[in-house]
Amino acid sequence: MSTPEVADRTPSSPAVRVLRLLARLWLGISLVFAGISHLSFARADFQAQVPAWVPLDEDFVVLASGVVEIGLGAALLLAPLRWRPLVGVVAAVFFVVIFPGNIGQWLEGVDAFGLDTDAKRFVRLFFQPVLIAIALWSTGGWEWLRARVRR
Repeated sequence: MSTPEVADRTPSSPAVRVLRLLARLWLGISLVFAGISHLSFARADFQAQVPAWVPLDEDFVVLASGVVEIGLGAALLLAPLRWRPLVGVVAAVFFVVIFPGNIGQWLEGVDAFGLDTDAKRFVRLFFQPVLIAIALWSTGGWEWLRARVRR
């Protein structure tokens, strides 16, 4: 099969389907909003989060990640059912790729977005795995990956 399969082949209750839909919509809207904020009103805060060891211009990193976030958010909102698992996997990978920025903010003690203590920055680190899980669960990405591993 050259394209992703249907998002959820496992039977689930209507309540679970609604929760998955709401989680996917929330994540998509959140990513679009975050991407827009990268390109506009929160640009300086996002620049402060780019770790010093990243060998790219901070503004480029912020603008590029903003564009990617808008694209991923739109894909989560609009992708046809058969492509949603792949979109979820790509979103999860994106959250993994940007995680070093969160670690860098904590290690370097950078204040941004109200994260003005080491404790707040540390607690934030635990939210990234939650975003990864939501991206995979809400789109059927878990099932899609499991099917690929079994082959």
